[in-house]
Amino acid sequence: MKFVRYADGSAVRVGVVDGESVRVVEGATDLLPLIEAGELHDAGAAALRGGAAVALAGVVPLSPIATPPTVRDFYAFEQHVRAGRAWRGLEMEPDWYELPVFYFSNPYAVIGSGPVAMTPGADCFDFELEVAAVVGRGGHDLSAREADQLIAGYCVLNDWSGRDVQQREMKLSMGPVKGKDTATSLGPYFVTPEEIADFREGNGYRLEMTCSVNGVRYSRARWSDVYWSFGEMIAYASRGTEVRPGDVIGSGTCGTGCILELSRSHDAATYPWLKPGDEVIAAIEGLGELRNTVTKPAAVLPLRPRDAPRP
Repeated sequence: MKFVRYADGSAVRVGVVDGESVRVVEGATDLLPLIEAGELHDAGAAALRGGAAVALAGVVPLSPIATPPTVRDFYAFEQHVRAGRAWRGLEMEPDWYELPVFYFSNPYAVIGSGPVAMTPGADCFDFELEVAAVVGRGGHDLSAREADQLIAGYCVLNDWSGRDVQQREMKLSMGPVKGKDTATSLGPYFVTPEEIADFREGNGYRLEMTCSVNGVRYSRARWSDVYWSFGEMIAYASRGTEVRPGDVIGSGTCGTGCILELSRSHDAATYPWLKPGDEVIAAIEGLGELRNTVTKPAAVLPLRPRDAPRP
């Protein structure tokens, strides 16, 4: 099934895509309660049998889950990792092939299609094309096979990044922090695994991933290029702790999936940083297109006077 959460006037609704229509799931405003209760499939089936229909073309998708319990973002595509190390003159780190590392992102910053504000204080604003899995049932200390069976659905994910802010922060060895927590786009649909089962290949699916800026294609990859499977990522996330229904697991950027990689590997003039008014479309075959328009950032308020004494 392919679910969509969307605004209908002042109300928020959940529906199931049925051809060129959306069949409304009665009483639902978010997928998370349905996932937590194990009722997603039954609710979708009931909607397809008799739910009110609205035109799909008129729907503007919201994030399928308004506020996920957690968002973990991994680093699973080797081409992207290798390119990032190459321009810094570094070989691949052997531990990358042993540890599917991740960081925790900001669940309060998850959005769907629509406007996306730049990172405050950033001049180098970037998209990052990813695929996300959503956990459907809880578990801890899982095997990769067990973890794979917990996946409730997949979405397109765009991990917006203020690269200059990120670069300054990461000098302090604490991760990206404010460089990456202003916005994460998720959607436009929530696609259950059986919808794309026929495309399974390698550690992913034989589905094309693309991103364009103002109608010009920047990125192209395949989900099946991924080194770490979602089963492996979720299993690692569950090690010594637990994953819960609604947890979002991001794959990390695919090869060619961001301006930083493209500008360093090719030509910075051809791949300029994003600016207000730019339209970015992140798409994955079978999962849909996330459409966002970049807007101005919020003002940066000083934390203390610049001339304050230092110890």
